[in-house]
Amino acid sequence: MALLSFENISIGYDNNPIVENLNFEVEQGDYLTVLGENGAGKSTLLKTMLGLMKPLSGKIVFDKKVKKTEIGYLPQQTVVQKDFPASVWEIVISGCLSKTGLRPFYSKQEKEIAEANIKKLGLEDLKKRCYRELSGGQQQRVLLARALCASNKLLVLDEPVTGLDPKVTVQLYEIIASLNKEGITIIMISHDLQALQYANKVLHIGHQTFFGSKEDYLKSQDYQIFSKEGGKQND
Repeated sequence: MALLSFENISIGYDNNPIVENLNFEVEQGDYLTVLGENGAGKSTLLKTMLGLMKPLSGKIVFDKKVKKTEIGYLPQQTVVQKDFPASVWEIVISGCLSKTGLRPFYSKQEKEIAEANIKKLGLEDLKKRCYRELSGGQQQRVLLARALCASNKLLVLDEPVTGLDPKVTVQLYEIIASLNKEGITIIMISHDLQALQYANKVLHIGHQTFFGSKEDYLKSQDYQIFSKEGGKQND
């Protein structure tokens, strides 16, 4: 069974669909890049996947291996969030909140998980630093470590390289690719064609919908149109 199945999903607002009758599956270990122009419905799909919105019709089926509360989520940051006055440690370990239940404190195991993810993302020297003092790339690594505290099975990343310079963009993509090689399933929302380099599957939302392998997508008319009109290459 797929880790995540979208069955005849229609999404939108106030009964006005943006995308209709969407069907696709995410297998364990996949690296799925979701592409599309602004306003095509990528973020709406993500919110529906996370349970923040209800689909207009259809259903999303989760395998028993993963629960909605076990999805690591890296959202797009607002200006206010970038200025958040908390330490790196406080932000990373807050990813364990879904595990604490009614406990008003973190367990030893949860602290060990946070420590391990800080080390994995190379943040040891920044652990006591204030989040708002960090560079954009450092902040994204902190949020990625936080997402890993929530789940080591499935990560959903919403435009993770927005605003980053080309060098830092490549570094973050490489980190995410290494996590995928460790067995973590990745779903990345993007409008950056560079993200295709790391994916094995592509979902394109636009005038037409494409779902399939990266190789088939690169041969498709959807890719040809998007790469000329809507795709963003880092410059």
